[in-house]
Amino acid sequence: MSIWSQVFLGVIAAATLAIAIVQIGVLVAAGRLARRVDALADQFEREMKPLFGHLNAIGRDASRAATLATAQVERADQLFGDVAVRIDLALNNLQATLGAPAREGRALLSAFKAAFQALRELRHRARSGQSRAEEEDALFI
Repeated sequence: MSIWSQVFLGVIAAATLAIAIVQIGVLVAAGRLARRVDALADQFEREMKPLFGHLNAIGRDASRAATLATAQVERADQLFGDVAVRIDLALNNLQATLGAPAREGRALLSAFKAAFQALRELRHRARSGQSRAEEEDALFI
């Protein structure tokens, strides 16, 4: 073996050693990075856990508020329905209460009108009764 082959063999050995050292360094750095990522994930989980608890509480409160609001709207709807029915009944009672006397008053006015009309006709017949008898006598042959 020549000296040059021993030099090249030494260079190859040194390069292989350098690559092995770099690979070990990369593995150590990857291990450290993995531990830091794991610690970061644990820290994130610890900090976010109360936030998720608060979000769950907010969701429960919102659900409860929506349920209460729905119940209130249903009560208001029932109340307005009852008020509408009562107003309708009150108006019907008012109409019946005022309608009967109005019909009776109209009937009385119609009776007075018929009585006055009958009196007018009697007067008219009484006045025209004499002239009519004369007309009938003239037509009688």
